[in-house]
Amino acid sequence: MPADANAAGDIFGGWLMSQMDLAAGTAAALRARGRCVTVAIDKVILHQPVLIGDEVSLYTDIVRTGRTSMSIHVQTWRRARHSHETVKVTEGVFTFVAIDDDRRPRPLPPEIPR
Repeated sequence: MPADANAAGDIFGGWLMSQMDLAAGTAAALRARGRCVTVAIDKVILHQPVLIGDEVSLYTDIVRTGRTSMSIHVQTWRRARHSHETVKVTEGVFTFVAIDDDRRPRPLPPEIPR
């Protein structure tokens, strides 16, 4: 939307990073079967701009799990409004920690086979 863009019509990188954090958070909560928090964001690369009106799709892949934490690679792809072509525009690695009701780290449960 225009409120999320600069004067040239490019979507703010911070808006894209917030969408990436939401996508990674969803993947983390599913894996942890509960609440998780972002503790680090590494290697975010902004390959190309996203323009007002573009469709944005995000894809996640859990690349590492520890006792309480996991690292999730996130890719953002754009599709111009009147095109079928998609282009990768951002990627980064988000680290999450599973937490309990007292907001303390908790062990990840065993992974459920797919």
